[in-house]
Amino acid sequence: MDYTASLSFLYSRLPMFSKLGADAYKKDLHNILALEEKLGNNYRKFKSIHVAGTNGKGSTSHMLAAVLQEAGYKTGLLTSPHLHDFRERIRINGQMIPESFVAAFTTNSIPLIDAIEPSFFELTVSMAFAWFAQENIEVAVIETGLGGRLDSTNIVTPEISIITNIGLDHQNILGPDLATIAGEKAGIIKQGVPVVIGEANAETLPVFEAVAKSKQAPMSVASEAQQLIQWGKNGNRLDATVRDTDRTDGHQYQLDLTGEYQTRNLLTVLQAIRILQRAGWNINEKAIQSGLSQTRKLTGLHGRWEQISESPRVILDVGHNADGIRAIVRQLGLETFAHLHIVIGMVKDKDISAALELLPKTATYYFTAANIPRALPADELALKAGSYGLSGRSWPDVNQALNAAKAKAGKNDLVLVCGSVFIVGEVTW
Repeated sequence: MDYTASLSFLYSRLPMFSKLGADAYKKDLHNILALEEKLGNNYRKFKSIHVAGTNGKGSTSHMLAAVLQEAGYKTGLLTSPHLHDFRERIRINGQMIPESFVAAFTTNSIPLIDAIEPSFFELTVSMAFAWFAQENIEVAVIETGLGGRLDSTNIVTPEISIITNIGLDHQNILGPDLATIAGEKAGIIKQGVPVVIGEANAETLPVFEAVAKSKQAPMSVASEAQQLIQWGKNGNRLDATVRDTDRTDGHQYQLDLTGEYQTRNLLTVLQAIRILQRAGWNINEKAIQSGLSQTRKLTGLHGRWEQISESPRVILDVGHNADGIRAIVRQLGLETFAHLHIVIGMVKDKDISAALELLPKTATYYFTAANIPRALPADELALKAGSYGLSGRSWPDVNQALNAAKAKAGKNDLVLVCGSVFIVGEVTW
């Protein structure tokens, strides 16, 4: 099979979470372990950093990969989902996995697929590990797909584990409350391996502490170990001054990720780097500053408060659950605009009520749906949103909705596209 045929095979043959939701989720590690055993246990052939969390794990993973890359390490990066190109999921030093490797791996794996019946995500993880091993990378930053304890990536024993935060998302799979979800995410904590918690609260902190203690895993909370002294938006960049809480001197960083929520991810990244430095990793301050200042360029990260045009300004953000929408609303409070237009679509297996009640009632809405089976029909979303005082029209696809918003918006207005990773992924620009 060539690359195009391979993708068609993967999308049609293997269960995909984006299409099926919970039905595509495999609740054990049997398949990934079986795949890895047949393929040579590639996951054991490189060092790794494992990142879980409800929100921020993608940004955190990309920032860490950028810093490690700038420090001179040959760095793999595994994230999900992708926005435009399947190969965005798997990178080495920012370069996407070659089409030829995807095609060859898929073709050669057909007997394994028939025998093991893995999910789309399970096979993608094994594909990434195979490429990383072939290319002799030094370290991989690995983002969990969903949860942690039973996630396919959780076969690695990393140098450090990171849990960015806990929010209410995927409750039908991970559990009904923050403590239960924290327990699932804490499943990535390994025996004796340091763990960084980005943010914790009264419900989640005891869970993390108990698991870390049982695994004799040194635990630190980034928001306690790192102090954000000041920050501000500087055009399309974010300036921040941070210091270790046990030191008096601070460091200035300039990020090419401008969302206010990136300040919290920054503290998590810096704490993880401090632990790696103490373990002997050669990561100097110049590499940290360079990596953070060009994360987008180095790793291809998109969709995090990303401006794609001006007059009117059009912003893309993949925030989709209650905490993600809450972060978007905080960011909107920092922006200057005449009127707000929001292009939004959501999936039907989410608790959309929690998100809708947070959105500004003064905005004009353009309700739409991504081209996936899980998408909530635009008319249903519009009806539900109306009960929360959000008004607007529904549109059959994302780009028609966006074009309508841009046509109606004045040059000083702001157009925001959000509500689902898949909505942002379908935007043409």
